[in-house]
Amino acid sequence: MNTLRERLIWARTQRSERDGREFTQTDLAAKAGVTQGNIAHLESGRTQTSRKIAAIAEALGVSVAWLSEGKGDPFAAAPAVRSLLPGGMPVVVSSPDRPARIKIPKVKLKLSAGITGFGVDPDHRDGGVWELPPQWVEKHGFNPEKLIAIDVKGESMEPSLYEGDLVVINIADTTPANGYVYAINYEGEAVIKRMIREGGQWYLASDNPSPKFARRACRGAECIIVGRVVRRETDQI
Repeated sequence: MNTLRERLIWARTQRSERDGREFTQTDLAAKAGVTQGNIAHLESGRTQTSRKIAAIAEALGVSVAWLSEGKGDPFAAAPAVRSLLPGGMPVVVSSPDRPARIKIPKVKLKLSAGITGFGVDPDHRDGGVWELPPQWVEKHGFNPEKLIAIDVKGESMEPSLYEGDLVVINIADTTPANGYVYAINYEGEAVIKRMIREGGQWYLASDNPSPKFARRACRGAECIIVGRVVRRETDQI
């Protein structure tokens, strides 16, 4: 089975045999959170990939690595196939069937001034991973393979974010939007700031009103968006 189309049809047939009834395209679409047309396009070969491939694999009860690239055992609980960047940690789905949680890499960012790309080191304080509810991931349409988790440092975003809070970053979303919070490569330093548009210029703003956290202009290669902050985990009450 050399194509995604062949693997998808085979896996749906296997699911039908396990269920003792036909597992239709409509059934698969409903469980994966996509349209029946998306599944039909994949099975016809008109579409070669899907941003929901992890959810489709979960619904079929097969490995993401096998379904997307034909690698490994189809029923192995294998890690997802795409890494964030060379040297990055892959996303791991906790179960080949409906997972209780989806695991994403918890990392420390490695940045260089003026460089768009970035590297990551595992943050072993939480075992190198952070778990998310799959319902939340699916609700927002996120690709789990494009989510990373990092710890907040400093006081600049209080009271919205406190030092030690964990934030989930969607590295697929690097388009600035007024009022949203992003992880930024600012002259080689990883910062978390709110993007503000004013007078035709983008600024990095802190939520802490202290004068020592004055906003800074976000211009060109000195200010590169890593991704948008989409979730916070905190012990603050």
